[in-house]
Amino acid sequence: MSEVGHDLHALFPGDALHLHALKVESGPFRGLAERHHLLSREITRIESGLEAASDERLEDLKKQRLDLLDHVAAMIAERKGK
Repeated sequence: MSEVGHDLHALFPGDALHLHALKVESGPFRGLAERHHLLSREITRIESGLEAASDERLEDLKKQRLDLLDHVAAMIAERKGK
């Protein structure tokens, strides 16, 4: 699967303005977004066979990415409430 499909803008298509504002205004959000990007890239490399990893490692990375997405969604929801 392409990393592009896991871009935050692709995952939250209706929230582009909120994502932009969070990237500009929130250091913690930028950290989450960067970590999400790195995890997605690593997962893509493993799934495409460019990096070796056990199934357990791949599943752990995917769980970490989902946890980050939960945090991102919460930050977007909080921003919408302002």
